[in-house]
Amino acid sequence: MAEEVKATAVVDGRALVERMAKAAEEISAISDYRNAYRKQFCDLSRRMKLLEPMFQELKESKDPIPEQAVRSLVLLKRALDSARELLRLGNEGSKICLVLEREKTTKRFLEVTVHLEQALSEVPFDMLNISDEVREQVELVHAQFKRAKERVDMIDMDLHRDLLSAYNMSTDANVDQSTLRRLAEKLQLLTISDLKQESLALHEMVVASDGDPGEIIEKMSMLLKKVKDFMQTQNPEMGTPTNKGPLPSNERAKPPVIPDDFLCPISLELMKDPVIVATGQTYERESIEKWLQAGHDTCPKTRQRLSNKSLTPNYVLRSLIVQWSEANGIDPPKLPAQTAKSRPTCSSGEHAKVLDLISKLSSRSIDDQRSAAAELRLLARRSAENRLCIAEAGAIPLLVKLLSTLDVHTQENAVTALLNLSIFEDNKERIIISGAVPGIVHVLRRGSMEARENAAATLFSISVVDDYKVRIGNLGAIPPLVSLLREGSPRGKKDAATALFNLCIYQGNKGKAVRAGVVPILVGLLMDPEAGMMEETLAILAILSSHSEGKAAIAAAEALPVLVEVIKSGSPRNKENAAATLLHLCSGEQQQQHLAEAHEKGLMGLMQEMAENGTDRGKRKAAQLIQRMNRFLEQKRVAQAQAQALAKQSGNPALPDFDYR
Repeated sequence: MAEEVKATAVVDGRALVERMAKAAEEISAISDYRNAYRKQFCDLSRRMKLLEPMFQELKESKDPIPEQAVRSLVLLKRALDSARELLRLGNEGSKICLVLEREKTTKRFLEVTVHLEQALSEVPFDMLNISDEVREQVELVHAQFKRAKERVDMIDMDLHRDLLSAYNMSTDANVDQSTLRRLAEKLQLLTISDLKQESLALHEMVVASDGDPGEIIEKMSMLLKKVKDFMQTQNPEMGTPTNKGPLPSNERAKPPVIPDDFLCPISLELMKDPVIVATGQTYERESIEKWLQAGHDTCPKTRQRLSNKSLTPNYVLRSLIVQWSEANGIDPPKLPAQTAKSRPTCSSGEHAKVLDLISKLSSRSIDDQRSAAAELRLLARRSAENRLCIAEAGAIPLLVKLLSTLDVHTQENAVTALLNLSIFEDNKERIIISGAVPGIVHVLRRGSMEARENAAATLFSISVVDDYKVRIGNLGAIPPLVSLLREGSPRGKKDAATALFNLCIYQGNKGKAVRAGVVPILVGLLMDPEAGMMEETLAILAILSSHSEGKAAIAAAEALPVLVEVIKSGSPRNKENAAATLLHLCSGEQQQQHLAEAHEKGLMGLMQEMAENGTDRGKRKAAQLIQRMNRFLEQKRVAQAQAQALAKQSGNPALPDFDYR
């Protein structure tokens, strides 16, 4: 009987995966979104296509799918179905209706995004036969949906006003021709094919309403007729409009979809002059300056209070935006004139001094090298102008060569100079291109404590750029960072922890950190009140717990009781990270064991408190943990009842009740 049940579960799982793979293929086949919500539909479609390899791998795998995984995949299948229906609406639905019902459309996007994010968060990767590459891709998509649900993309308000104005006019009223022109352009109702498809979409709405069009659909149909009549007056053949207006032909290339990271979170437009605020978020300079001038002292995206109001140009991102623009055949965004002039420069006297110091770096004299590196270290610390001047004069490759010197003080000065230079965004790329990472890793392994501290801080600074996280991890930086975390000075441990946190944001570095033995060290620091590193430790544990090796190492280090203690008395931020780590522990192969231990430690009551009074993220983690614990307790109750019933039937004494403390 048990074998039959198991076989049924396997068949159900395989059938479910087949349906999911088919749904993903259908989503990939939907591609044309010529309407006012084109960006939103394209973003959703692009993210859904990135999930397709997971379904294909599951479909091709011959391993049975565990029952718990099936339950999670059912939720994901429902989310897929919702996304597919929304994308079909974008492909086949009425363009006019989408804009008129903008609140309903926006709400539907949000619901689908939230549904997908929640479903992806429940996928038990450890139970599924999925490659690391595909898993990392799915986790990236999950992170994108997380960000997307925090941001509401609004359509063109001028379009909505124009459409609403024309829609509310009487059927015999004349709509201004310039308004009709704007509607035709922005709604992409430019050709016979466009107008015919919109007419069919409105007809489908009539069919769906049992043949009764109602006033709303009738008014939309009349509005479509006015647009059609206007287009025919512009060009009786309905080809390319003949007037001087900017109406594109049907052959014109569709505008490229702008990546989310290139859009300002405030204006939602392509950034021309991206700048970084104190929280690490990037905004368009003009938008964030207006925000700050309005009296705000918080980051618009994270709502965190800004420790200062300085704005640092994000030259790396701007370079990527320019490259993307050129690759897609559009004019790169130009810097505002005043900003373009504000690039830091140093005086001719300072420049001459820098050139003199650089010549000493090349000297064969150890004393000259040491003194020059020390002066460049101080100059780079003082101002952005100096950092740019020193880098453009060619100091970075020479400083990199000095990282391997046997002279302790020269090495300390060289690595610290690189640290100070890396504060200027353009210099991060220069440092990477110069091949500095192996030298920094060498200092991290064999340098003095001060040199090791500053080497770790340098790696943290340049790993802000995502691509560099991968390179730094591949060049062996993680094991010596773990060693510094274990044996360094208090400052060295903090520098190592911040660098490790940054590097482990990239999924591929998490396993490297775990294999280097970071988890026992972190748990030891967590239990040491004198260390003063609880926040850094919990942040790293939270991101490592999402990795299968990290989760196993955290469990082996017996961290669960310590995490529960943090939730009892820690700060709101520390409670969040402790709950996030526990949530990962209480999933996968050992979840029953961990849930039983967590329940015994009184976690349920703590989670109920957090669900009511915690931070937003803490509330979400608490709700998920409560759900898993309730499911676990219910399974225990059912098992206990069945055991008692069997004992009663066999005449054996009843088993003792399960302790539900």
